[in-house]
Amino acid sequence: MFKVIGNTEIKAKHKATCHCGAVELELSLPNGVEDPRRCNCSICRRKGAIVGSVKLSDLRIVKGEDVLKLYQFNTNTARHYFCGNCGIYTHHQRRSNPDLYGFNIGCLEGVNPFDLGDIATVDGIHHPADR
Repeated sequence: MFKVIGNTEIKAKHKATCHCGAVELELSLPNGVEDPRRCNCSICRRKGAIVGSVKLSDLRIVKGEDVLKLYQFNTNTARHYFCGNCGIYTHHQRRSNPDLYGFNIGCLEGVNPFDLGDIATVDGIHHPADR
């Protein structure tokens, strides 16, 4: 399925994979990647990923659910997933909005996160849930 914006076709369904290919996700991104960002919280600083967000219903694990590992910390609200083989962070259920998944834009096939230009950094160090 494609959506045309101006003269550009945007594929609505995107494939995202970990480095070794054991985990494959399908993401519904009818408007492409919206609001890419970094976060300065303790885990995001270390993983260094640029993330986008989708509704829970817009991310489907195609393969590798048995390979995914879950990591939680602090309030144990956010659910961070990574490949148990290669260690690549693929996605997480967000703490600030548990109705959304954050996903690693670097895992999207055909997307180079370095082509996104300047990326905003959100203040995860001072998260409202920590007050």
